[in-house]
Amino acid sequence: MSQDRTAILYGLGAVALWSTVATAFKLALSWMSPIELMWLAALVSWLLMGGLVAVQGHMLQALRHGWRTALWAGLMNPVAYYLVLFAAYDRLPGQEAMALNYTWALAMAFLAVPLLGHRLTRRDIVAGLIAYAGVWVIATRGHVLNVAFEDALGVALALASTLLWALYWLLNARDVRPPLVGQWQNFSVGLPVLTVLLLLGPGFQWHGMVALASGVYVGLFEMGIAFVLWQLAIHKISRTAKVSTLIFLSPPVSLMLLYVVVGEPLLGSTLIGLLLILMGLAFQQWPRKAPLETG
Repeated sequence: MSQDRTAILYGLGAVALWSTVATAFKLALSWMSPIELMWLAALVSWLLMGGLVAVQGHMLQALRHGWRTALWAGLMNPVAYYLVLFAAYDRLPGQEAMALNYTWALAMAFLAVPLLGHRLTRRDIVAGLIAYAGVWVIATRGHVLNVAFEDALGVALALASTLLWALYWLLNARDVRPPLVGQWQNFSVGLPVLTVLLLLGPGFQWHGMVALASGVYVGLFEMGIAFVLWQLAIHKISRTAKVSTLIFLSPPVSLMLLYVVVGEPLLGSTLIGLLLILMGLAFQQWPRKAPLETG
């Protein structure tokens, strides 16, 4: 019981940090381009992860093994996923990008059918219909019978980020690397690629201390400390469902912070769409009744 309480505290810490990232993304992107933010955040996260790996005494293992997996995993996360995600946040209100990004768990269930040979259950299909009805409400900003989206590319980027994130975790299902080692190796592969993209693109420009601090915050907390806390929670908890449901606490806090800090007006379409998405996710994850035993 004591270990479960500790795990839940770790999980709450991760969720609290993730609740701030939509606000951090919007603030940082108001000063710098997505590639600049991505490079700075990845550098900070790489340094943090490397320090933790070294402190744990796993650096020799990290340098010797696992690089074959890191070559493709690092191109997916951080490079492809975060570049697409930041591009979505750059185009959409933070509340919309955040809400759409929450459909990644459903995307994982659907992608697992062709990739892992899983079967879709009736529950998965109903959950998908509910959640993607919410996506439609958000994408059309409440004009559900009007197919002229406010920002079709932004919506497409946000949904593409969910596919990339789900695909990354599905392909990573057989990854035998320790999570922290794997994350550091992935960033070791991704950071040089991001550096080349940055140099070929806008280059890194000085935008002031506030911009620098916001980029460091994203790398330190969203990509770094929150990841570590969540891994600790998952490894210490007796039953994963006890912490997985904590993620439902994040959207309301995110919306409040976007309203108070960024000054985004709360759109009714976002609230309705997010509610539908969370209902779909909750329905999908709701514990199934165990069959009654006879005899």
